[in-house]
Amino acid sequence: MPDLIAMLHSVRRTALTLIWSLLAAHVAGAVRAEIVILDNGRFLKVAGYRVDGDSVRLELENGGRLVMPLLRIDRMIDDEIATEESADDGAAPGAEAPFVYLGFAADDRAPDTPFGGTIFEVSKRRNVNPNLVAAIIRAESAFDTDAVSDAGARGLMQLMPATGKRFGVLPEELFDYELNIEAGVTYLEELIETYSEDLTLVLAAYNAGEGAVSRHRGVPPYRETRDYISRIYSLLGATEVSAPEPGK
Repeated sequence: MPDLIAMLHSVRRTALTLIWSLLAAHVAGAVRAEIVILDNGRFLKVAGYRVDGDSVRLELENGGRLVMPLLRIDRMIDDEIATEESADDGAAPGAEAPFVYLGFAADDRAPDTPFGGTIFEVSKRRNVNPNLVAAIIRAESAFDTDAVSDAGARGLMQLMPATGKRFGVLPEELFDYELNIEAGVTYLEELIETYSEDLTLVLAAYNAGEGAVSRHRGVPPYRETRDYISRIYSLLGATEVSAPEPGK
């Protein structure tokens, strides 16, 4: 009997070792690619990245490595393509995005959120709906002025250093809530004008960049971007929204 018990324990250990080996091999092979969009509009796929202060190390798909200033990076997007089924998760198939007025209205009030007064004043000056700004800040940073993403986006509106530079804000100044909101709302104003007040495209560009929207002739097929659009609409009070397919 002791020999039988010992043999059973040995078989169990062998089976567990085999299972863990298979799991480890699966995880090691499941490398998630990223799309890195540069400030000149070009893009490349990488196997991974690591932000280190003001620089970023890109692990190339061929095994090489590239280090460049973070200021050269416009966006970093998870290259996970949303399937037709997953794109409609949580939304009624074919549901139309509800109308949201993107400009500043005479009856608009300061959002009942942290930094509501600043959001209101900057939005009024830039003719942007302050509730939209508040929703984006909630989704991006949960109103944490010191928030830093893995990709290096900073502050309330999670602006990349390259975006901050575009609007005259230095990387270290992006943690200043007033400067961050000013730059972020100015960017939104620009996107609203570019996309003729189409909120879906505005949000797609805010998340994935104008280059990605142009390249895909509409909302990029990335799950991250489509989830982002749905989340903002939900924060604005819409529970059913589906992003249009690229090119439509």
